[in-house]
Amino acid sequence: MPKKKKVKKLKKVKKTKINKIKIKAKQEIKSVSKKTTSLGPDEKPEIKKIKKQPTEKRIYNLKDYVVYPKHGVGKITAIEKAKIGGIEIQFYKIFIEKEKLTLTVPINQQSKLRHISSINQINKCVSILKTKPKIKRTMWSRRAQEYDQKINSGKIYELAEVVKDLNKNTDIIADQSYSERQLFEKAYERLKSEFEAVLKVSPEDVQKKMDKALGRTASLETTE
Repeated sequence: MPKKKKVKKLKKVKKTKINKIKIKAKQEIKSVSKKTTSLGPDEKPEIKKIKKQPTEKRIYNLKDYVVYPKHGVGKITAIEKAKIGGIEIQFYKIFIEKEKLTLTVPINQQSKLRHISSINQINKCVSILKTKPKIKRTMWSRRAQEYDQKINSGKIYELAEVVKDLNKNTDIIADQSYSERQLFEKAYERLKSEFEAVLKVSPEDVQKKMDKALGRTASLETTE
């Protein structure tokens, strides 16, 4: 065989070997990166223990009235500490009178809470209740979902809007569907409890004030 052909053949073989080595190296790098980014079924992630709860300045005091979006007005009955999994946690104990429920809210999650409204905000709510209802021409199921979101938003003006929009100026059951009445009563009671906490008057006086603003012809019958 001529020398030139032998040299060419050797170069081709070397090139092929080099390419194979490169491919194998890439495959090994990929497999290593996969192992470092994903865990097998028997492997456990490394957990770094946090000895202290993330700090957040406490802005509520004992006996303060606060609003928890999904439950309404509550009163802080205690501010306590506890160790959970080696972590010291400080939390509020909040009693929701209307639901006879006590909530435990960690202080570093107090962004879910808000102070009860001011007198000016209550007066604005009364003005909202006096305005005409806005009824969208959409399916009830969609509107019901929107009303429920507003009720649980924790925003008092949105709560007043739901009461105003679902108000039928009457307590005759036939004038409302069951789901409409349920949502109305939920929003009405939630708003009423905040009126009571802010105005510091009896539930009867608050009901009269709200019913007058709504133009209701009969007093609201509350269901137990």
